[in-house]
Amino acid sequence: MNYEIVNLEQKTVVGLSAITGNADPKMGEVISGLWEKLYQGGVNAAIKNKVNEYAIGLYSDYANDQYCVTVGNEVSKPENEELTVKVIPAGKYAKFSVHGDMVKAVAEAWGEIWQMDLDRSFTGDFEEYLNSDWESADIDIYVALR
Repeated sequence: MNYEIVNLEQKTVVGLSAITGNADPKMGEVISGLWEKLYQGGVNAAIKNKVNEYAIGLYSDYANDQYCVTVGNEVSKPENEELTVKVIPAGKYAKFSVHGDMVKAVAEAWGEIWQMDLDRSFTGDFEEYLNSDWESADIDIYVALR
């Protein structure tokens, strides 16, 4: 799977969070539940100061085979007290560009990424959804590197 090395500025994400892990049998349910609440629960429309309309799925706070999943949007300034605020640290990332079915393409890409020998920092990995076409999605996946 091809990728490019990019340097990113810090990003602030506002949205909804939950703790899960790859070994959690309910991982898919937890993550899809967050996305459902974000869009069908009206949370996305309530997020203030969005930088763009790209949805972000952030994986952070890695510990003991678990991590925090946050779904939301990048903001210029967090002003939603009732929502989670997370910071994607500035730094070096492996950027993977994926196209296809939104759920299947991302799951397959992560399956390959987890098998790769990347010098990961586990400070914050994220997916940026560049459109909202479920069957023909354009997604960039960023994996934090040391």
